[in-house]
Amino acid sequence: MTTRSFLRRFVLPALAGAALALPGAMPGHAQEVRIRDLTVGRAEIPVRLMGYGLVVGLEGSGDRTVGRAGGGQTVRSVANLLRRFDVEVPEELLRTRNVAAVLVTAEVSPYLRPGGRFEVHVSSVGDAASLRGGMLWVAPLVPGPGQAPLATAQGPLILSGTDSPYRGTGEGLGVETTGRIPNGGILEIPLPRAEFGVDPALVLRRPDLGTATRIADVVNQALGEGTAQVEDPGSVTLTLAPEDVGRTLMEIGELSVVPDRERRILIDSRDGLVVAGGELTVGSAVVSHGGLTLSIGDGEPSGVGGDVRVPTGTQVQDVASALHAVGTPPASVAAIFESLEAVGALTARVVVR
Repeated sequence: MTTRSFLRRFVLPALAGAALALPGAMPGHAQEVRIRDLTVGRAEIPVRLMGYGLVVGLEGSGDRTVGRAGGGQTVRSVANLLRRFDVEVPEELLRTRNVAAVLVTAEVSPYLRPGGRFEVHVSSVGDAASLRGGMLWVAPLVPGPGQAPLATAQGPLILSGTDSPYRGTGEGLGVETTGRIPNGGILEIPLPRAEFGVDPALVLRRPDLGTATRIADVVNQALGEGTAQVEDPGSVTLTLAPEDVGRTLMEIGELSVVPDRERRILIDSRDGLVVAGGELTVGSAVVSHGGLTLSIGDGEPSGVGGDVRVPTGTQVQDVASALHAVGTPPASVAAIFESLEAVGALTARVVVR
């Protein structure tokens, strides 16, 4: 049995869950993640496609332009579409309330082959009130302006957020001028071939020096010292036998590590959603925003009118619940947490979307 076969048969399975034993590993309750879920190959740069199209079948909620007087990109597009079928209709007689002009965007893997399908996103560029119930007419997709089409997209739209059975009634919900079409795109022309296995490396989806170091340690323990080396916080270079790169990369991807996790709080300023990783707490501070005052310090918790009080060390989710309980608007919730971060009462990065 060769050394590499021995490593694959006995060492790799044993190391698949051994990341916690490494120096600097995180506490035992931290979650192990496969390397393949943390990294991509150096050549795996997604190809972005874009296009212009028409969403048809709307119920009077399309672009409200009328003839030439309304600006006309939708009218001209419809006229051009009909002309392809040898149907001539004067633009001034067309009405487009059931049609909307849209931009179509997508990202595809560089390894996708003709016939492969992918998701596309659609956004109105006219004055349509809603794309609900519409279907995207066949739209060519190009990698850049002036380039030849590589794919096409079509199909019925699913509106982002508004078609969910869990749709709420919070402020900002109900935007119906964007949508997506799962598997609505189809690649028709081969993409430029990506160089798989040439200069192999693991590129971190979220660059972090601690995570990169742990990945290199696990790979070196599994395949031998010197196989992996940290190039920078976003990349781990690999030294692999060229005749077996694919299988070795697959086996490396199945190894597990405990990544460093940035302490962050994600806030949606449209609906007030607050997501905090781990048991994040807040320190002493007072924030006044509009008619609301949030006091974090000694004393009993309370929430009356515009006065919210919580003790020092309260978890972020409990602060968010207290703010929601007094009807704080989502944008104000975001501004309050940003202020808490600015004064040092939060030791996490606040991300507002």
